[in-house]
Amino acid sequence: MKPTVLDASALLAMFFGEPGMEKMRELFHKASEADRPVFISAVNWAEVLYQMERKQGKIGYDTARQFERTTPLEAVPVDRELAEAAALLKNKHHLGLADAFAAALAMQKKAELIAGDKEFKAVETEIKVVWLK
Repeated sequence: MKPTVLDASALLAMFFGEPGMEKMRELFHKASEADRPVFISAVNWAEVLYQMERKQGKIGYDTARQFERTTPLEAVPVDRELAEAAALLKNKHHLGLADAFAAALAMQKKAELIAGDKEFKAVETEIKVVWLK
């Protein structure tokens, strides 16, 4: 199993039962069996948490936190190196800030990025993007 980084949209698709949900469930099943982490930047993790709380209240927020504690999902803290890489990608490809962090983390981990946001088409020459839908 290759290293994998998630954009917030990928995890939210699973939580909200959107297209790509089964792909995400399969990914987490395989990651658990292989004892391999699935990465998400802390910035993208914040996106997941605020969307869950906004749409489902405290229950949604708690559901996401419980998922993170009981699965191979690993929220990667932002350090200076990741922040600088994200800044360069944001400017070079005109990405949103959170998307730039997801792409920078994928580059740093030499990982595939699972995403649903078409904005990532701009970075396909630099990282492998696996489309959720």
